[in-house]
Amino acid sequence: MADNSSFMIRAGWVLGLFSLIGIGLVSLTHFFTQEKIAENERLFVLKNLRELVPDNLHDNDLLADTLVVSDDNFFGKNTDVTIYRAIKNNQLIAVIATPTAPDGYSGSIKLLVAIKENGELLGVRAVSHHETPGLGDAIDTNKSDWIYDFTGRTLNNPSVKYWRVKRDGGEFDQFTGATITPRAVVKAVLKTLQYYQANKASFTATLKIADE
Repeated sequence: MADNSSFMIRAGWVLGLFSLIGIGLVSLTHFFTQEKIAENERLFVLKNLRELVPDNLHDNDLLADTLVVSDDNFFGKNTDVTIYRAIKNNQLIAVIATPTAPDGYSGSIKLLVAIKENGELLGVRAVSHHETPGLGDAIDTNKSDWIYDFTGRTLNNPSVKYWRVKRDGGEFDQFTGATITPRAVVKAVLKTLQYYQANKASFTATLKIADE
């Protein structure tokens, strides 16, 4: 009887040890997987940042020179937006914002919106979405050139009342069979431009201090 009890105790310890090892391995795998995902996301963002603001236009580290802002009127409630600043010779060249269009057809659409210091768009990219393949995914540069139409646009080109898709009386094309997706993107880009215009001084304040 004593031998059986001793065996069961030892077996329990062995099972417990293997359980701990298993949990540890799962935790380590999860940790390294998350690290890999985070690194892949960082590289993807950097690739898109460089497309919008090439290295020759700035002399700072875009990923290190950031601000985090929020504004219910422009970006929605409880939504943080990262602003990357492109700087050269201590002068602001452009900002790249990360707004989210919350009203895509299949959910939120994460964007990069690059704006020159003078308020002109350098470009827009969709970096994450779940829009319908063959329809709403035309916001991707590898699916169509639709999103390139934002390049060079300003709040005066077109005037604000025409910052809509053509079906709504605006300037921008919609997709065949898909209006909700481009409508959401146009709205988010407009709001980002308006936010920049209203808050431009806050992006250059630290540069002025550095000059003094």
